[in-house]
Amino acid sequence: MASAARGAKRRHAISRKMLIFFSASLSCVVVLLLLSLFRFHSPKPSISVSRVFDGPPKIAFLFLVRRNLPLDFLWDAFFQNGDVSRFSIYVHSTPGFVLDESTTRSQFFYGRQISNSIQVLWGESSMIQAERLLLEAALEDPSNQRFVLLSDSCVPLYNFSYVYNYVMVSPKSFVDSFLDVKEGRYNPKMSPKIPREKWRKGSQRRPPIDTSKGKLNLKLQKLHNCIPDEHYVQTLLAMHGLESELERRTITYTLWNQSTTKMENKGWHPVTFGYSNAGPQRIMEIKGINHVYYETEYRIEWCRSNSTSVPCFLFARKFSQGAAMRLLSQEVVNHFEVSALLATPP
Repeated sequence: MASAARGAKRRHAISRKMLIFFSASLSCVVVLLLLSLFRFHSPKPSISVSRVFDGPPKIAFLFLVRRNLPLDFLWDAFFQNGDVSRFSIYVHSTPGFVLDESTTRSQFFYGRQISNSIQVLWGESSMIQAERLLLEAALEDPSNQRFVLLSDSCVPLYNFSYVYNYVMVSPKSFVDSFLDVKEGRYNPKMSPKIPREKWRKGSQRRPPIDTSKGKLNLKLQKLHNCIPDEHYVQTLLAMHGLESELERRTITYTLWNQSTTKMENKGWHPVTFGYSNAGPQRIMEIKGINHVYYETEYRIEWCRSNSTSVPCFLFARKFSQGAAMRLLSQEVVNHFEVSALLATPP
């Protein structure tokens, strides 16, 4: 991959392998895709991307939002801490929505909406299409070498320098991917184009079994079995033999609601962090997590970047405006914690 040396001004060849921050279910994860693979699956297969660029490689931050960016003030502080030559911003919003001084508090987002956005429904295939449109737009700039897909409730847990170095030093991509053996989403009709052994999932959320609820429990399970964007990227990579090039874990923290009572009318959603439960102790606990357990594979994934032990999560969701204000007051995005990158692997 291209050098990340600050201020470097030299020609870089673009590898066929593109390290991409991607989101499943409006999360924030990293996935590796081949440029040729993306072209094949893109609605515009003729997309032309130059293979050389000047300057340092960039991270493309791709925001998939409902309308505006309610946490733009926190991201503004995050980007102010960064080098503008090392990042770019793209926003998929409601068709026709324009980001300007009347709709966002951050100049970083002015005019950053993509022009060909579509109407997106949660849990529908339109989410996949919107993500692909963001990727297509970002791929037009060959200096974009990392791609971060974010929802309107995602927050950074570190400052820009930490995030940039964490991602750029790794020769692998990060994607939450595991065998989906405990849920009934795989349909035999998908075979042989999608074989069962290549079927993957990208989220560990699942309604807990509650026999006392009888048929209601089955209803809740079925409600959860209709989310295609949790499978698309993971299965695509498995089918193309790219799993050996992945760190098979997410880099975004999500606290899933484990209550069947609360989810009966709302579906299966993550807990929302408010001002009261987004304090310093909670954030330190999230930053202190160094491994993820995948129950369906009986696998512990130790969190590493370039063979070095690191905290698992760079981002977290879902955060309210009050919670984001508390993070800003704690200077979470303005403190560079380099020690974590130098830790000894477990």
